[in-house]
Amino acid sequence: MAPTDITRTVNNVPESKFEAVQTVMPVTVTDPRQIRQVLAVTKPIASANFTGCLNIILCYNKATENDSGFIVAGWIRESLARALTEQPLLAGRLRRGEDGGGELEIVSNDSGVRLVEASNSLSLKEFIDFKGREKAAAESQLVFWKSIDEQNPQFSPLFYVQVTNFECGGYSIGISCSILLADLVIMDKFLQTWAKIQCDMLSKNEDSNLPIFYLPNLKPSSPSLNGILSSTPIDNFGQTMIFNISKENMILEEESSKKLALLCIQEAEQNLGTKMSLHEFNFLVKETTKVIKVENCKKNEIVNFNLERHFKSSCANLKEYLKMSELAFREGNKAIRVSCWIGSVSDGFVLGIPSHEEVTSDFNIIITFPIENLN
Repeated sequence: MAPTDITRTVNNVPESKFEAVQTVMPVTVTDPRQIRQVLAVTKPIASANFTGCLNIILCYNKATENDSGFIVAGWIRESLARALTEQPLLAGRLRRGEDGGGELEIVSNDSGVRLVEASNSLSLKEFIDFKGREKAAAESQLVFWKSIDEQNPQFSPLFYVQVTNFECGGYSIGISCSILLADLVIMDKFLQTWAKIQCDMLSKNEDSNLPIFYLPNLKPSSPSLNGILSSTPIDNFGQTMIFNISKENMILEEESSKKLALLCIQEAEQNLGTKMSLHEFNFLVKETTKVIKVENCKKNEIVNFNLERHFKSSCANLKEYLKMSELAFREGNKAIRVSCWIGSVSDGFVLGIPSHEEVTSDFNIIITFPIENLN
């Protein structure tokens, strides 16, 4: 069965029950506003750039007898608001410049991220034991994502967090972020900054048993929000490799970055034992923090030089690179299960990111292949 056939209840995987949704804005007004231009080299921008998202799931055991996902979500409401001051673009929106008729741009207008609280009748152990299609179906219940509206992008959040309570008392934190901003999470270590803020908050509030935004105390008995909230199914689960390439004084022009991308695609195909199914792929290049270029590229160009001969490179999968297993939102309570993938990218996806704004010697190429079949 292809990932596109996975439904929210395939193979008896229970559907998550949405309990509440909040909007979390930066704790202080972003001034001046940050803007990132999304420049379309190939027009119109491919729809995959509106649907594609980075997904991360972190599963935790109860840290204490009184711990729960509801308590964690309550503290997240406060810690995330503080963390967003570090990366306010994550709380921004896409819009069209020049009175609605120009290029797309992301503006840090403090519209906020969505925080969804949910519960699931699975136990944490049952979730961890799932394999193949059941695992993919179960994971889709732990992240919330709503594809960006191509016609009216200014109304679509670019970042979602879903905290899900398992039947056993364990919980998961699911993060979904538009691929147009995925570099802020992957390369700029936003999640590590956010987790540290939460750990520091908890250490200073040891005497506070419950956060202010504790759902069971705030929410009267009412039906589930499932009939109101609707998450876009996350299909086309991807396999991802990250290449870190360095060469002293390397300066990347547009054509050379394309050639690097093609070389890395060839290398990833060998390492993963698969092929990018089509002869075209979406290529996003972060030129600066203020500009990201989007292009639809041909894969059949022949590159006649060897990657390792010209550049020092290392590669890792997404999970290895992010080192998420060390991430703790409560001191000492590390994740016992981590899943991360770039999803809803039907044709393949390539993202080029300089490691630092001022330094051009390092360049990162992120390659994602759709997984055609799940066993």
